[in-house]
Amino acid sequence: MYAALWRGLPGPWWVKVLIVVVLAAAVLYGLMFYVFPWVSQFIVPQEVTVGLPLPGAPVVAGA
Repeated sequence: MYAALWRGLPGPWWVKVLIVVVLAAAVLYGLMFYVFPWVSQFIVPQEVTVGLPLPGAPVVAGA
């Protein structure tokens, strides 16, 4: 799949690399400034559970 995309890009290899870098930067920009803030409306950080504390581990108040 990536080979087909690479062949579909115009120009020599350095132009293709430049296009890929610009596209990756645009995707990251869109995620950071539009998608992630929108998704954060639906996630309540206080309700997120990473895992149960280990037996014998100290309990931190307010955490």
